[in-house]
Amino acid sequence: MRKPLIAGNWKMFKTTEEALSLVEGIRAGVHKVTNCTVVICPPFTALDAVAKALKGSSVDLGAQNMHPQTEGAYTGEISPVMIKELGCRYVILGHSERRQYFGESDLFINQKVKTAIKYSLIPIVCVGETLEQRESKQFLEVVKKQIDCSLADLTKEDIAKVVLAYEPVWAIGTGRTASPEQAEQMQSYIRRLLNEKYGQDVAQKIWILYGGSVKPDNMAALIAKPNVDGALVGGASLKAESFTEIVLNAAKESLVGKAS
Repeated sequence: MRKPLIAGNWKMFKTTEEALSLVEGIRAGVHKVTNCTVVICPPFTALDAVAKALKGSSVDLGAQNMHPQTEGAYTGEISPVMIKELGCRYVILGHSERRQYFGESDLFINQKVKTAIKYSLIPIVCVGETLEQRESKQFLEVVKKQIDCSLADLTKEDIAKVVLAYEPVWAIGTGRTASPEQAEQMQSYIRRLLNEKYGQDVAQKIWILYGGSVKPDNMAALIAKPNVDGALVGGASLKAESFTEIVLNAAKESLVGKAS
């Protein structure tokens, strides 16, 4: 069984002082949870302070992005070596906001994924379609291309170290959430793609998260689906109470004995 993974993407929110207050609340809220992996991804400026605040807890630290090069003349960028030094275990790559606002291509994301694996960081690789692509029935084709290109040339050993996150762009920050059935349709499709390329043994081990207006009241229904292994949470991760409730709901559902 794939133990649920809940990751909070704080995006460009929280000063260091605000981040420490939020971490304190999250840490207190999830400290008894043993059957759910919890990750928080603060902005770069708060990573060091948050890493120190998480010491001794079961909550893992992640970064929201990184450059594929370890050093160089890349003004404003952060390298994998830098985020690892700060205590990051995870890194979000290919988020739709990076694709949309910063023009990141599947090829560039692929370079980042390979570098993350090289430096023993666990990449959370995001894929998902726009509303126009959903309504024109291109969503399966779009996500297949993103997966094929973003994960190109990865070995079975490599892919086993990757977390995937299906985030329909039309549901991110809009209040609209894919129904549990829509999420399961796409995530079972992604699992089939992985199965065809890497084999069932590998495909069954890979976490596939759902992201897009995840809230406490829809988490249980989403994660009850066989191929929804957790969530990449945006807005609801900015309040300790709502993020904690999402974690608790996911953990509770996993105890029910969801099939993997």
